[in-house]
Amino acid sequence: MKEDQLEQELQQLQGVYNIIYEFLVQYSFQLIGAFFIFLLGLWVANKVSNLVASQLKKHDIDITLSNFVTNLLRILIIVMVGIVCLGKLGISITPMVAAIGAASLGAGLALQGMLSNYAAGITIIVTRPFVVGNTISIKDVTGVVKDIYLGMTVLINEEGEQINIPNKHIVGEILHNSFANKLVETKFNISYKSDPDEVIALATEAVTQCPRVYHEQSPLIGINDFNSIGIEISIRYWVPTDTYYQDKYHANLAIYRALLAANIEIPCPVREIHIES
Repeated sequence: MKEDQLEQELQQLQGVYNIIYEFLVQYSFQLIGAFFIFLLGLWVANKVSNLVASQLKKHDIDITLSNFVTNLLRILIIVMVGIVCLGKLGISITPMVAAIGAASLGAGLALQGMLSNYAAGITIIVTRPFVVGNTISIKDVTGVVKDIYLGMTVLINEEGEQINIPNKHIVGEILHNSFANKLVETKFNISYKSDPDEVIALATEAVTQCPRVYHEQSPLIGINDFNSIGIEISIRYWVPTDTYYQDKYHANLAIYRALLAANIEIPCPVREIHIES
């Protein structure tokens, strides 16, 4: 009984050995050829991607776009070489291509939002409507650009908060780019008895003495309007975005002290009430 079972197992092993032997005899050259073709394909993919990366760097293309293009090119070459290797082994790739196409269509529909963000990110990197360090305003959100990724753009606002904006919400929208600075607008009233020229000169000196005010573009200070309280003076100047509120408060204090030292009256609304008995 045991001898029959042992003989049966030996026959099974012999059958497996025969199958492996026949496979190696029949497909050995195809396997070796496919292996060397795949190694050659990997070498070509690395060489081509490195060459493209060096050319993109030479033309000062953004590093994010450069990495994306080189990695995509490497993957495409490896996939093509893999298809050639499968054909070398006699494996039909038509059903596989159909399955990959169907899977790609389903994945594309499922990842439509993500792919649109990536497409918008490539558009931003190529066209460069802004770069890292610029101050942009998009959909009532303002901040300094910290990073630009393929899927999103990261902003830092004046409070130090991090704001992540999907790139599809940036491309095609109205975009304000004030580069590294942000505009400060201040208004106050002076009495009709005061001399506007003196007030404008005092405010200009106070603002220009603030250390972080953008001096390449002179402050704009003048009469903005006339109202029942007095003459409305408007002030416009630029400061770095990351210190916007500190610089604004510092300039407001300097203006107030200059007006106070010159005895310039800043009127306030007065309401007269008459009581009839």
